[in-house]
Amino acid sequence: MGFNVTCSPGKDATAGLVMVTPELPTLILYLDPVNLAIQLPAFPNGAQVLTRFCRELSREAARVADAIDGGDK
Repeated sequence: MGFNVTCSPGKDATAGLVMVTPELPTLILYLDPVNLAIQLPAFPNGAQVLTRFCRELSREAARVADAIDGGDK
C-alpha cells in the first residue's frame, strides 16, 4: 500500500528515536500536529533497508537545510 502526503512542520515539530520494544527502534517525526512513525520493515533484511533509508534521509535533510540557510555557499 502506498500513499503520498505533504506536510509542513509546525512551531513545535521535532524528530526522535522511540524504542517500541528492545528490538524495534522507530523513527518518529512529530510534525505538530501530524505524527509519522517509520519502523523496521517486516521482511528479510528489513534492518538493512531501514538503515540505508535513515542514512539517505539524514543526507537529504542536511541538503534541504543547507539550501534554506545558504550552507552550500
